[in-house]
Amino acid sequence: MPLPRTRETALRQRLAELRGPDVPAKALDARALAALAANPGCARRAILDGAGVNKAALASALGAPSAFGQSQFALTRGNAFEAKVKADGGAELLRLVHDKLDRSAEPPADARVPDLTAAGPRGRTARTELELREAATHPGAWTLLDHPMLALDVAGSPAFLEPDAVVVHPDGSWTVVEIKSFPLLDGSADPAKVGAAARQAAVYVLALEEVAARLGAEGTPAPRVRHRVLLVCPRDFSNLPAASAVDIRKQRAVTARQLARLTRIEDIADALPEGTCFSPELPSDELTAAVESVPATYAPECLSACELAFHCRARSRQEGAVTSLGRPLRAELGGLTTVEDVLAAARGEAGDPDDPAVAALRRAAALRAEALEAACR
Repeated sequence: MPLPRTRETALRQRLAELRGPDVPAKALDARALAALAANPGCARRAILDGAGVNKAALASALGAPSAFGQSQFALTRGNAFEAKVKADGGAELLRLVHDKLDRSAEPPADARVPDLTAAGPRGRTARTELELREAATHPGAWTLLDHPMLALDVAGSPAFLEPDAVVVHPDGSWTVVEIKSFPLLDGSADPAKVGAAARQAAVYVLALEEVAARLGAEGTPAPRVRHRVLLVCPRDFSNLPAASAVDIRKQRAVTARQLARLTRIEDIADALPEGTCFSPELPSDELTAAVESVPATYAPECLSACELAFHCRARSRQEGAVTSLGRPLRAELGGLTTVEDVLAAARGEAGDPDDPAVAALRRAAALRAEALEAACR
């Protein structure tokens, strides 16, 4: 549930103090939210993203710059491809939506493309909701919302999200459209990239569902948010658009569950020492102390999703945490949280013999010793 206005104002002021004086907030986008949902136990990422801290600048100031992020060339290519897909009032984009998701409807012609211009993210969010409500008064018509603005409550703090497009079908249902610059080769794309796009689209679907619920509370039937999104990419090695319908029900369920598990950002902020600030302009030792005052949950997957991953990996290795070796291994080891604990248990120096993890480690150590002894004969 959203915070009351007074608490929200107080939280926004507190988060601004954490960023540092006169430091603009970095918007929390769907890509960041999807990564946050993949690691809900990381309080460090939650508070830094909630406060709008530029983690790339922070990582550089900590001496662990990240290679995470898109190149300028990829961004330029992606923007050019998106402009091509949306040319002529989105005619090609709507054709792809009709072809892949709604062939039973009338082909799109003279679709509505409302102007979503407004002041600030809150104004754009309100304008988007107004146009979605207006679309319901035009049954049988197609509506294309180009870069709408949606809001999603994340751990008690609002996040403003901007999907590439949302299409309102003639039956009143809504579809999220994701436009990416990676290619569809022979009708298929890199599974890892498609998975990342699906997780990102799931965040947009969750935000749209909140809008639909509000419209339904006004006495009219709530619009249906489709759980098949349209992924638009270049075909093969050309710049011609091709599309694929992606079912994101699993990603939506996982993302909703993980976001619900996030500790409220105000609780994390209240637990920080007085005067904590994450401004990259601070002296290195002071900045390091501020970052280390918030617990992190590092895993190798962070390297492809978080700008602070190299810093957190170095700390995790210094502490000997088994999470630095991967979440599956961490899950298998139960209460053994450090490499030192694992080695001691394997050598029989510590650990409960009845613990299945300890027993497995000792059995593995015995087998290793037998193999080494046999090899030396």
